[in-house]
Amino acid sequence: MKIHEYQAKEILRKFKVPVPEGMVAFNVDEAVTAAEKIGGKVWVVKAQIHAGGRGKGGGVKVAKSLDEVRTYAQQILGMNLVTHQTGPEGRVVKRLLIEQGINIDRELYIGITLDRAQSKNVIMVSTEGGVEIEKVAAETPEKILKETIDPSVGIQTYQARKLAFGLGLQGDQLKNAVKFILSLYKAYEETDASLAEINPLVVTKEGSVIALDAKMNFDDNALYRHPDILEYRDLDEEEPLEIEASKYNLNYIKLDGNVGCMVNGAGLAMATMDIIKLAGGEPANFLDVGGGANKETVANGFKIILSDKNVKAILINIFGGIVRCDRVAQGVIDAVKEINVQVPIVVRLEGTNAEEAGVLLNESGLKFEVAQSLQEAAQKVTTVLN
Repeated sequence: MKIHEYQAKEILRKFKVPVPEGMVAFNVDEAVTAAEKIGGKVWVVKAQIHAGGRGKGGGVKVAKSLDEVRTYAQQILGMNLVTHQTGPEGRVVKRLLIEQGINIDRELYIGITLDRAQSKNVIMVSTEGGVEIEKVAAETPEKILKETIDPSVGIQTYQARKLAFGLGLQGDQLKNAVKFILSLYKAYEETDASLAEINPLVVTKEGSVIALDAKMNFDDNALYRHPDILEYRDLDEEEPLEIEASKYNLNYIKLDGNVGCMVNGAGLAMATMDIIKLAGGEPANFLDVGGGANKETVANGFKIILSDKNVKAILINIFGGIVRCDRVAQGVIDAVKEINVQVPIVVRLEGTNAEEAGVLLNESGLKFEVAQSLQEAAQKVTTVLN
């Protein structure tokens, strides 16, 4: 689950991670009032959407008077903000973060996430703050320093100190950076976050180390332990079909293609999408219906897939390990009759009672294309599109 920058900073404050003073605003008057309460002579007006690159898209403005705060708030609220992460369709800005201006000396980067190859959390820092970390990794990977955290002992002070030294910090800046890193890691770990990224992490001319920006993502499977974080969920920032799928406990992600995919198992779903592309097609979605696929889950899966108007054909790829293929086949037949699916359907069932499943599909009276292998299924589904 993703949250907004201002929400991430609310969490960081609880863990004593230094962040600028700021307030959320949902309209222009609230933005001006927030600036008045924060005080000072310089404020930053920041669009709040679940995407990076907001500054380049015109969603971050520095205001040097209350009149400018009002003007920028009027410009940004309601705008369709397009960034490299939103895609060309953009996102409508419905809330702002008004923050105090910071006397910036240096811009750095720090991020924490799980290194799946090691099954350990890793902290990454770089002197290239304010730049997408993917660009730094591609062009100047030597500027990224990494420290792997052993889960049995947790982060150690010497590791934080090593990272701070690597950023070229000294004196009070170094001490403040060490405290910052230790607090940020604690926030990441105790909230079951999957990502904590501060870009830029700024060092002020006074020597403070502050999270100028903040991005946090969370493990959906751990949200039951954090009802306070779950309340931060903003459905306006999520794909409507993905919200609908979550109601049925379906793992669905909308894509840009025209071949709807219904698969049981995340790994098999990824492989299915890959082979569709190899066959010349474009998957319209990732959809994992889980290990116990039945009539109800299949029917709900069809409803979600067919809600995407770009879908011109559907590929069902089920491996019957725990679940029997003939039961899945009967579920597919019943669901197709109930929903009256009008697009071509290619079905590949493998595993327990796969032969019986094939007989059911062929004798159903419905126009299924039955495939024996995944490659054959991908070829058939791309053929029916042409």
